[in-house]
Amino acid sequence: MSEPKRRFFDLHSAVPTVISAGSVIVGDIRGDGEYVVSGEVHGDGELGGGLNLAATGIWNGHIQALEAIIAGKITGGLAVKGKLEIGYTAVIRGSVSARTIAIAKGAIVEGDIEVTSGAPMQEFEEKRTHDHKA
Repeated sequence: MSEPKRRFFDLHSAVPTVISAGSVIVGDIRGDGEYVVSGEVHGDGELGGGLNLAATGIWNGHIQALEAIIAGKITGGLAVKGKLEIGYTAVIRGSVSARTIAIAKGAIVEGDIEVTSGAPMQEFEEKRTHDHKA
């Protein structure tokens, strides 16, 4: 029996930095490790790990990360060195670049999309529900 496919964040065991729903951070964020954002950030992000922007998350600023799962709203742009998954609830206003990109039907990206590996962008239909809080 084969191992089920897992999202890349499921493979990390370190405790993430969490910005919970209802929280508002004003200023740039820099750091290593994983970030889970369910609240709001107003500033740029230089993340030495991954970003999980929940459906309730809002980020106003430019973000750099190693990998990312986006279900919320970004105004400003996103540059990912590795894998990027854009969920069907995502709204991104700004340019997007990543080594590989998977985008769900229903996601909105208003800006240029660049796949830096040269591989084709993958489209998928979201099968997971967002009942759990990130």
